[in-house]
Amino acid sequence: QAVSACTPPRSTRDCRGPPRRASRTEPPNRAPRMAKDPTLLSCLVAEFVGTFFLIFTVGMNVELKDTVWGGISIGSVLMVCIYALGGISGGHFNPAVTFALGIVELIGGPVKGLLGRKLFLYWAVQIAGGIAAGFCYRSIFAHGISVGPTAAEFGVPNVGILEIIYTFMLCFVVLNVAVAKENQPNQYFGLAIGGVIFAGAYGAGAVCGGCFNPAVTLGLDLPHLNHFNPKWSPLYVLCQLAGGALAVGVFRLVRSSNFTELKKEPTEGARILSEFLGTFMLVLTVGLNVLAKSPAAGYSIASSLMSMIYALGSVSGAHFNPAVTLAVLLSGRAPDMTLRRAAGYVGAQLTAGKLASMTYSFVYSGQSFPLGPAAGFGLGAVGVVEVLFTLLLSFIVLSVAVSTTTNSSNKFGFCIGACVTVGGNAGGPISGGAFNPAVALGLATTG
Repeated sequence: QAVSACTPPRSTRDCRGPPRRASRTEPPNRAPRMAKDPTLLSCLVAEFVGTFFLIFTVGMNVELKDTVWGGISIGSVLMVCIYALGGISGGHFNPAVTFALGIVELIGGPVKGLLGRKLFLYWAVQIAGGIAAGFCYRSIFAHGISVGPTAAEFGVPNVGILEIIYTFMLCFVVLNVAVAKENQPNQYFGLAIGGVIFAGAYGAGAVCGGCFNPAVTLGLDLPHLNHFNPKWSPLYVLCQLAGGALAVGVFRLVRSSNFTELKKEPTEGARILSEFLGTFMLVLTVGLNVLAKSPAAGYSIASSLMSMIYALGSVSGAHFNPAVTLAVLLSGRAPDMTLRRAAGYVGAQLTAGKLASMTYSFVYSGQSFPLGPAAGFGLGAVGVVEVLFTLLLSFIVLSVAVSTTTNSSNKFGFCIGACVTVGGNAGGPISGGAFNPAVALGLATTG
């Protein structure tokens, strides 16, 4: 389990490789040494180190104003530190994540040993790691970084809603890929969690700065007291903790079986909610990237799809696209995909697309953008691009997530998300790169 208070003990074979042959100086009946649980001190050191490198990477990219690779750099450091240290401390590196996991344990979920002194110690070392990183990058750059909106046109509602939503997404993905019983064990947990940063850094980051983590907020602000604004840091921290708490509530709704000893299939309501959530985050990320004129829109949008597929694939199948739902239904390869269920999925997807478009329009004070071909291209060109890249997306879904011959238990989300990078860069400049009726309807709603 990647995220927990401290990783439960593993077998000798798991952590030390195949059993050794007895040597001449070692009695053959000697009991093998078992791996020890990580100590509290080792957990705290791991949290400090991971948080330090996360905030140091954030600060360096912000100071260097790397708008193209900055988000990928930050998401990547989170991913590699989770893979490296998740087996020791759980790889939280974020007080909002620790807060969410603590609530899950409090209400009887699949997290053990975090409540009490350990939770507060995790918070302390995460914040200390963030502040230490702030002083470290400040030794390189003379000026500081202020937490707050990126432009005067954005106020409390604009930045607050995005900090809540994307911190929710981050904590929700953590709970689903690293805690949910149905997804254990897996090798994609770090990629899925880092992918949330890829998704949020470019679109939402252009409005609120994209902290999604109280340790980032305080680590950027507190080492630079001459730039400190008491209005924004407390607001950001409260929104981030609210996003973590909201993630727990929704996790409880979509995975109720994780709070009971009984094993049961997801309810129809949980499946519909799953499709709504994934589609909402996808369309919101599309709109924010377009309005921000993001230089990495295709990769950011693909990452939002990838992370939510990994999070919710075992609940609803994670279609998030009426065209995909139709393809799965017509393939006949998914016996549980009935016409009635497909209709419910499509209704949730289209509704989520419309609500997401209203959300990004609200963030930009009513601004939006039209759905249609780019200058110099007609409906014929749009039709070719949209048909072919929607075909590619649907075919890849059927191949890696439905087919019993070619399915991939760990790479499915990456492969499906990569289709958006492919089509977004190759066809987006012509048609806008929707490849999804929920995206198209959402854009048309406010455009």
